[in-house]
Amino acid sequence: MTNIFVHKYNSYIFVLLFLITISVADSNINNAIENLMAIFQLLHKAIARPLRSSCSISPGMVYILGLLKKNGTLSMSEIGKKLVMPKPNVTTLVDKLIAESLAERLPDENDRRIINIRLTEKGSEVFLVLKKNMSEELQRKIEVLNEKDIEELSHSSAHVKDMLRLVLNADCKHC
Repeated sequence: MTNIFVHKYNSYIFVLLFLITISVADSNINNAIENLMAIFQLLHKAIARPLRSSCSISPGMVYILGLLKKNGTLSMSEIGKKLVMPKPNVTTLVDKLIAESLAERLPDENDRRIINIRLTEKGSEVFLVLKKNMSEELQRKIEVLNEKDIEELSHSSAHVKDMLRLVLNADCKHC
């Protein structure tokens, strides 16, 4: 009887330890998720809000400008896949870019069902100015840190970027 009790007791301890291990792992995952969401919100607050107040270009439009600057001509479907964005949303944003003469539609030479999008000269210039302004804004905010904190931020942000690429299984060429 004692052996059965000890065996059951050890089984309960094993199950309890297993559950604790899972909850610690889940806790770490939850902490990582919360931290990433907080980082996203902080960056959005630092970059996207000032961007919206200074011009009529939305963050989604900036992402598309950046993709086109990096990749040249892309189809609407390719833009949607790279940004993990539904095609109707891509169409809305691209329509706005075209209305502001920042991008243009080009018919595909091989398949007339495919519409390609390319930056205009103005779109390229606007993207470079926006990128410069966003970089300067972040630099102003980062400059309040001491040298050691800046070095740690540089190392940590590179590590987070690498981990996200790994986790998302992304060959993120525009990141």
